[in-house]
Amino acid sequence: MNSGATIIYIVLLVLIIVAFWRIFTKAGEAGWKSLIPIWNELVLLRIVGRPWWWIILLFIPLVNIVIWIIVAFNLAKSFGRSGWFAVGLIILPFIFGLILGLGSDTYRGPAAATA
Repeated sequence: MNSGATIIYIVLLVLIIVAFWRIFTKAGEAGWKSLIPIWNELVLLRIVGRPWWWIILLFIPLVNIVIWIIVAFNLAKSFGRSGWFAVGLIILPFIFGLILGLGSDTYRGPAAATA
């Protein structure tokens, strides 16, 4: 990997970390929880109102893609955003995550729990 690609990768990684740290904070969770692998997914599932055992589904190839799409839609709804915003979270998480985390959106509760 050349140095230019490495720098872009690191910048995108930092943007995603900042975005999810702020999203967790807005949802009433400690921001540092977004840094711990697997634990961050469990907390995210709780934020959107999905059961903890969905973490198992995230380890199954192809099923994990479907689960992430559902979670992205639930995350957007949990902050009062539309399905189109969820598509943005799926395609460009470093941009739409920052919009959600740093913008004026407020956490409205777990969307999946009310569905």
